[in-house]
Amino acid sequence: MSIPRTIARVGLGAGLVFAGVSHLTWARREFRAQVPSWLPVDEDVTVLASGVAEIALGAALASGVQKRNVGRLAAAFFVAVFPGNVSQWWDGRDGFGLDSDEKRFARLPLQVPLIFTALWSTK
Repeated sequence: MSIPRTIARVGLGAGLVFAGVSHLTWARREFRAQVPSWLPVDEDVTVLASGVAEIALGAALASGVQKRNVGRLAAAFFVAVFPGNVSQWWDGRDGFGLDSDEKRFARLPLQVPLIFTALWSTK
């Protein structure tokens, strides 16, 4: 594997672990803004579960275990949480400094590089 791919994979893994820990601790309330109102699961349970999933995915990415499979799973995770980002924009819910429709909408395309990096860095 090339050095740039390894750096991207480990960096994405570290970012996921950081985000996952923040789900469980200091940013828990902020992440609730991303949980769609139509989801039939408690907001806090959703935030906690997604945090645990991010920690597991991040650790697996960083360690390099089953790279290709973990990369696909991470990409699928980024796709799966995208409706939460859309919901935050659609419902006008503030979180993480996204306090306007313009800011919330501008964030939506940022899922694409995450998906791409998860797949590219684990080839």
